[in-house]
Amino acid sequence: MAVKVLVVDDSSFFRRRVSEILELDSEIKVIDFAVNGKEAVEKAASLRPDVITMDVEMPVLDGISAVKQIMASNPTPILMFSSLTREGASATLDALDAGALDFLPKKFEDIARNSDEAIKSLQAKVKEIGRRRLSRFTTSTTTGQPTRPSLGSSTGISQPDRTFQRTGVGSSSKAAKASGKKYQLVAIGTSTGGPVALQTILTQLPANFPYPILLIQHMPAAFTPAFASRLNSLCKIRVKEAQQGDRLEPGVAYLAPGGQQMMVESRGTLKVFEDDSPRITYKPSVDVTFASAAKAYQGDVLAVVLTGMGADGRDGARMLKQAGATIWAQDEKTCVVYGMPQAVANAGLASEHLALPDVATRIAKEVGC
Repeated sequence: MAVKVLVVDDSSFFRRRVSEILELDSEIKVIDFAVNGKEAVEKAASLRPDVITMDVEMPVLDGISAVKQIMASNPTPILMFSSLTREGASATLDALDAGALDFLPKKFEDIARNSDEAIKSLQAKVKEIGRRRLSRFTTSTTTGQPTRPSLGSSTGISQPDRTFQRTGVGSSSKAAKASGKKYQLVAIGTSTGGPVALQTILTQLPANFPYPILLIQHMPAAFTPAFASRLNSLCKIRVKEAQQGDRLEPGVAYLAPGGQQMMVESRGTLKVFEDDSPRITYKPSVDVTFASAAKAYQGDVLAVVLTGMGADGRDGARMLKQAGATIWAQDEKTCVVYGMPQAVANAGLASEHLALPDVATRIAKEVGC
């Protein structure tokens, strides 16, 4: 069955372009268009699409307001399109806070090395989030309303805001005992669904967290400064965008800059650099950072692979595992897209599979804080 898509944008050119790209894939069907947020809300209710692509800036009702109304009345997976500006980044994060699942730059060329790759990326994102609509989201049995982690919540805990709730919460990982293993570094890799997942985890960590944390989130360069700043304003630990030469400090999380690679150059020092290698798809890449951590810290690393498309992180996790490090993966039920964690799990690298709401508690217990 084809994934049904509602395309929302005030530009007729962009509506047509998105529609043409999506329908190059026989598994996707564009069922209608909306020219503003008000129309989007109405058609989301009447047409019940599997996925909505949504512009941020529109007349009558903007994209963020439309997301809020749709998530309140007819929760639907929403993919935002955003301009690569500081204002666009902030607005996109607000849209994720409102309930959107993922985003892409409006200039498709900014997400890939060539047009074919950009087209495939858009099609893949739409199919992934569309096909998982029924199996990934459910109405809360306690409130009667869907819930999800909010990107703007000061606690990072799911609140009953009439948006999506990941199923499978409350796994037995809360009762798991610390292994007694000693660490020097925590590394977390993620992609689709990662902004909300990272905030859910990081906002629950105490200010006295004993180790530095490396964060690798697939995200354009224009977005990572705003994302790091937003996380820093909400967390007890410090969060910053990583810079060349940063000295790793306990209780500080370093977010890999978009469009660049982040490596541990030696114990306690970061290397951030432009990467023109055609062999590396993602910039930043979880594999690159994990591999460098394995070389610098050997087994003294706790690595966690969260929600995301593809298999980035699997090869790096294998290197960490061979060095004696601990690898955990987010479980299928609480992932927006069970791609990256599944790749790690299928390779037999993860010793634990954790529901998202349990990850922070489990990390804190494991490292002794």
